Amino acid sequence: MRRNLTAEFLIFIGAVILFVPFLGTTHLFDWDEINFAEASREMLATGNYAIPQIGFEPFWEKPPLFFWLQAICMKIFGVNEFAARFPNAICGILTLLLLYRLGKKLVNEQFGWMWVLIYAGSLLPQLYFKSGIIDPWFNLFIFLAVYQLASYSDVQNNRPLKRIILAGLFTGLAVMTKGPVALLIVGLCYGVFAISSRFRNFMKPLHILLFLLVTALAGGIWFIALYANGQQHIITEFILYQVRLFQTEDAGHGGPFFYHFIILLVGCFPAAALSILSMRIGKRENSTPKHFHLWMLILFWVTLLLFSIVKTKIVHYSSLCYFPLTYLAAVSFYHLYNRKWKLPQWNKWLQFTTGLLLSLIIIVVTFIDDLKPWLLQPGNVKDPFAKANLAAQVEWTGWEKLPGVLLLTGVIIFILRAGKNIRSSLVALFITALIGINLTILLITPKVEPYSQGAAIEFYKSKQNEVAIVETLRFKSYAHLFYTMRPPQFTRSIADSIKRFNAHPEIPVYYVGKIQNKEENEKEFQLETLYEKNGFVFYKLKR
Repeated sequence: MRRNLTAEFLIFIGAVILFVPFLGTTHLFDWDEINFAEASREMLATGNYAIPQIGFEPFWEKPPLFFWLQAICMKIFGVNEFAARFPNAICGILTLLLLYRLGKKLVNEQFGWMWVLIYAGSLLPQLYFKSGIIDPWFNLFIFLAVYQLASYSDVQNNRPLKRIILAGLFTGLAVMTKGPVALLIVGLCYGVFAISSRFRNFMKPLHILLFLLVTALAGGIWFIALYANGQQHIITEFILYQVRLFQTEDAGHGGPFFYHFIILLVGCFPAAALSILSMRIGKRENSTPKHFHLWMLILFWVTLLLFSIVKTKIVHYSSLCYFPLTYLAAVSFYHLYNRKWKLPQWNKWLQFTTGLLLSLIIIVVTFIDDLKPWLLQPGNVKDPFAKANLAAQVEWTGWEKLPGVLLLTGVIIFILRAGKNIRSSLVALFITALIGINLTILLITPKVEPYSQGAAIEFYKSKQNEVAIVETLRFKSYAHLFYTMRPPQFTRSIADSIKRFNAHPEIPVYYVGKIQNKEENEKEFQLETLYEKNGFVFYKLKR
């Protein structure tokens, strides 16, 4: 018992050190981070915690559970980047503790430690716990629901009611986090399992009803409350939005069918290549549980194929794959480490190729100022906005190269030693990846962000203490709402009336546009150009 507590305490401390410091060093990124933080801020500003709002008008794209978590943190830490990202840091701590416990229960303590190292040492899985987006909590709830169903469907299970109730509870919480797609994913996973097992030990009708009842209670309370308060239109718009995401490309976020395959292969380095070795269930003898292994394969492929079919392609849509992918990688790591498997040459070189690509990308980014003369030559960068972004003045110290060099060192150690000592090479690869990825987020992200949105956010923040309206022209953003701290009296409709009909002429109206639309904007609107900076043009409406 004492040993277990010591291990969990070490994981807890390590997770706190990994996920909590420096959460607020970089501005929130458009769209999703700022979108969700703004909905949470508006809850505090209005005192309306029942209906998420953007621009102080109903926002029907997401249920409120994650916004409640952010609002609580903003109450404690203030309305800032740290508070917006802190809920996911908590999620990261809980996730690593869960993986250790689950890995130990499924196999042994060694496997639990391996799963923790692999999850924390992979790029996107670590990055998402430092973000302010919804997905980490949504993914955790879905994973817990699937785990309960996997336990329920195991022939050795002797507590079916407990498993069904917990599966329904976690599915309901996932619905309250991101919507009914949670029930779709869980239902598809169970359906695929039932077909693959030829409906043996299929869920009893009463258990199906119990699962749906608990899911409805946990995930439907908010919808019921909306209906009871005459807000049926929000429910309707919410459902229509979810359908539209599946059928169309949302806001230009499209991509080919194999989009998420590439994202997972590169974005989940170094876990992705290892996971491929474990995808042939039943083809080789192993000491890990085949029943849970099957469920992880099902969760992986259901998620990957579902969001490959969906027209809207966004990186975090496939983030639920991180749980099964890192589990499969842990299985490979475990058997390689214990010399039960041999690492195929093709897998070693796939690992090397993805690691080398990622390392070089990180290193090349740090030379952006040195590459400016070449990038600014005619024809090299055709997008005028991207070209103007490069004018941002950013001080690079040279230390920013360290993460890429460290990651590259781990990759080289791996490729040189994998044939001689697979144990040390695997451990070195994941430890250097863990440190290198963390340093990338710490050292490079704050230097890259000014090129993309720094000038606009600087302008928005300068208007926080001015009674004014700031809007964007011909591009979608939520940053102007969050970083001007727009007050509740300036609802979207009131702001529109001030802009269009010259109501309240004493209230100045500012606009932010992009350089490629400058001529068009100045022709269409009565604007006074204030200044240009890094691809953005800042205006004041002539009154």
